[in-house]
Amino acid sequence: MAHTLITGYPRIGENRELKKALEAYWAGETAIADVKKTSAELRKAHWLFQKEAGIDFISVNDFSWYDGMLDTCVMLGAIPQRFRAISDADERYFAMARGNAASVAMSMTKWFNTNYHYIVPELDGSTAFKADSSKIIAEYKEAKALGIDGKINIIGPVTFLGLSKAADGKDAYDYFDKALAVYAQVLRDIAASAGAAVVVQFDEPIFARDPSPKQLELLKKAYAALAAVDGNLKILVTTYFERASEAVDVLAALPVWGIGLDFVHGPKNIDAVGRLNGKMLAAGVVDGRNVWVNDYAHTLALLGDIAKKMPKEQIIVSTSCSLLHTPYSLQKEGDSPIKQWLAFAKEKVGETALLAKAFAGDSSAAVADALKKNAEIIAAKKTSPLITDAAAAKRLASFAANASRAGTFAERNAAQKSALSLPSLPTTTIGSFPQTGELRALRRDVKSGKITLGQYEAGIKKYIDECIAFQEEAGLDVLVHGEPERNDMVEYFGEMLKGFHFTKNAWVQSYGSRCVKPPIIYGDVSRPSAMTVKWISYAQSKTKKVMKGMLTGPVTILNWSFVRNDIPRDIVARQIAASLFDEVNDLQAAGIKIIQVDEAAFKEGYPLRKENIPAYETWAVSAFRLAVSGAKKETQIHSHMCYSDFSDSIHTIEKMDADAITIETARGGNALLKIFKERGYANEIGTGVYDIHSPRVPSKDEFTVQIRSRLDVLERGKMWVNPDCGLKTRRWEEVKPALKNMVDAAKELR
Repeated sequence: MAHTLITGYPRIGENRELKKALEAYWAGETAIADVKKTSAELRKAHWLFQKEAGIDFISVNDFSWYDGMLDTCVMLGAIPQRFRAISDADERYFAMARGNAASVAMSMTKWFNTNYHYIVPELDGSTAFKADSSKIIAEYKEAKALGIDGKINIIGPVTFLGLSKAADGKDAYDYFDKALAVYAQVLRDIAASAGAAVVVQFDEPIFARDPSPKQLELLKKAYAALAAVDGNLKILVTTYFERASEAVDVLAALPVWGIGLDFVHGPKNIDAVGRLNGKMLAAGVVDGRNVWVNDYAHTLALLGDIAKKMPKEQIIVSTSCSLLHTPYSLQKEGDSPIKQWLAFAKEKVGETALLAKAFAGDSSAAVADALKKNAEIIAAKKTSPLITDAAAAKRLASFAANASRAGTFAERNAAQKSALSLPSLPTTTIGSFPQTGELRALRRDVKSGKITLGQYEAGIKKYIDECIAFQEEAGLDVLVHGEPERNDMVEYFGEMLKGFHFTKNAWVQSYGSRCVKPPIIYGDVSRPSAMTVKWISYAQSKTKKVMKGMLTGPVTILNWSFVRNDIPRDIVARQIAASLFDEVNDLQAAGIKIIQVDEAAFKEGYPLRKENIPAYETWAVSAFRLAVSGAKKETQIHSHMCYSDFSDSIHTIEKMDADAITIETARGGNALLKIFKERGYANEIGTGVYDIHSPRVPSKDEFTVQIRSRLDVLERGKMWVNPDCGLKTRRWEEVKPALKNMVDAAKELR
């Protein structure tokens, strides 16, 4: 029998139990003991399910209240100075993640090219590296009490430091020796507590990028040391999201027990299989990042090819990465034409177990029937009329390959300044306002038939009226309608586009308690009718100030969806862009002068390997430019981009040629903006000065300092003032005073 391994498992729970427990605690409605109780119940359920499914290596320490990188900070004693005075460990943990009255939270950014956000570690000369193995050992013992010998998951030292930021311009790897000593102590603590052989999975996804010689040398140093800590520990070094052939060559010469490789998103990993030098291979053949049912015939052929290069008994059938990136289960989804094509986390556990049996030669009726049924599903999907739409293909063919709007930025900017008459340092928000319980109930009630469509629309209009009244009172220069009709910036559009499927409970963690329910793109995409014009036009009719139209860009809709895997992604992106082209035209025909086409996920879609980046940039930029190519010169196009380092993509942003981009800088200061100054970026920039991921309400003086620091980098005539991101997750009690303080600071600085 081939062994099985799950790289990691979702932690939010089938019904988002962890989210609800955390938010009740943060609201002061419950105690931390309630969070701990819910957490223990979830861990137990997740472990026992995997055990019953036949998984051999079940992850321990993949569970987190907020984020695994934050947990690793705690494990290493890497606590930033501003939080060290907090004596209560739980209070300190959440202060680091979310901020408190005295201190801003630690920064967040995207986990490689996923939509998951991690907490960025902060290191400096005062960092007191000290081992805290308590969480790991406690959860290992929890699993042991349930009869499970857990595989302990830890983020590896090269990845941890590679994703950290160091003070005073230092390289985070300057702290490598100190951190490695703590990692070694953690392993000694594990060995002493376990008293038996334990598999420790070190996640090193940084080697799916193009690793530097220094990183490869540190990899060698790290695992030579860690593998020598205790003979009872079996060290498994896991990578995912791309090929990691350079790391394989280093690890193969070290006394580690095994190596984990992603064969779904890193198919070239097969070229390195013959060089494993007797190591166990966790073969990631079940897709941990998408929702399509596994093609068993294809995967078994792949496993067969791997087995031609190494002994079969050394192959462990595994998921390609943690199932954190997929929804929990199909069990609560209703019937739909595409349901049989789908597999979520629980189903992928079953796929992993079934593939291991088939790979080992199990010829039982149950296995044979499963293989036969799977083959029928795969064949039916390929020929389904749900997939193709001749009209959508014809529509896409009508656009030029290099479609773009007329006029240079200078020409457009002159026309827009005349049309808009905005002051210097204009203030605006990114789009959404707080999604209240009343709004959620309104959407829920109209869907269930509890209220009429007329009652629903009256409620939406009332909220828009209130948003406009507040914005005018606060003195914002460019207003938004607040997006009360939108449950999610991608789901809302997908619900009105053909080719999208929507689930009932397929939630995926984005960060902390924040969960999203990505749509599933299963077929050709087209727009049957206008999607936003009704509400934006209503909002504009209620104010004399400029109202922004709000759209989600084609690349973000693509990157924040589960995308069909039967045609290239660039074709799907252009289908979405063609639909948005029509929406932009309809908005400007309705008199909307500013249209924001958000590409919040543009950067996260970047391939991890440099060799693949040019092709992505080409089609992603082309899709954005197609979407806005119908905009007139006087129509100002904005685009918002979330947490990103733009130093390696500034040339791409220039090619997108949005009239104004807005970016998140509240936690990172003006560091992200320096590249724009160095590059001589000509277009306008909206700088985030309000951290909307924290409940803190910055004072007017704080905003003044923030804005002044941005003016050290940007020209006053090119700068907008705005929050970091949308405000849907915040409360009105926080938003109102914060935005008033922001506007007052901007007015004073004018």
